[in-house]
Amino acid sequence: MVLPFPYGLGAALALFIAFPLILRRRMMNKMRGGFGSGSGSGSGSGFGGGLFGQNSDSSSKIKYECLVCHKVYNARECPRCGSSMKRAMF
Repeated sequence: MVLPFPYGLGAALALFIAFPLILRRRMMNKMRGGFGSGSGSGSGSGFGGGLFGQNSDSSSKIKYECLVCHKVYNARECPRCGSSMKRAMF
């Protein structure tokens, strides 16, 4: 209504494309901790939120206990007996 036909259509399309992108960026910054757009955006470290929380340490990995020989390990199969039956230990 404010701008003539070709300019108004272009402005409306730009608004409908830019507004969701701005909202998405703001929400992602809130999930990361609100440190701005430059912190960790290219590091490949994933997003801050996630299923298990924001501060997940690499030292707190899940360990498994073999149900056959009861050895605690960190692999797909038990290194002692080769069984894949395991239970997770948090």
